[in-house]
Amino acid sequence: QVQLVESGGGSVQAGGSLRLSCVVSGGIAQFACLGWFRRSQGQEHEGVGMMYTSTNRQVLADSVKGRFTISRLVAKSTLYLQMNNLKPEDTAMYYCAAHEFSCPPHTYQYKYLGQGTQVTVSS
Repeated sequence: QVQLVESGGGSVQAGGSLRLSCVVSGGIAQFACLGWFRRSQGQEHEGVGMMYTSTNRQVLADSVKGRFTISRLVAKSTLYLQMNNLKPEDTAMYYCAAHEFSCPPHTYQYKYLGQGTQVTVSS
């Protein structure tokens, strides 16, 4: 059974960096799309960025372009989200997601979604 487990969240000051990891049991090679969502308190899930695995093409939200990068290490079945120049508005629970066929925009469209890791950015 596929499980996604995130780690790497924490509390940082504005301008700082964090790298989130997501280990996918069963491997990541089977997925056409790997990505990250986040949800701030009282808000809906927001897509942070997605990677199309066949081409390594990334699609990032405008709010994180130039600051966040998605990468993967197939040998370790791990997806990463490098977050630089963090801002208080990046404070949220971050979730990794995997889809076998495409990169749909909403979390309810993903069969595989992690439990989340909290990121808190103070000003």
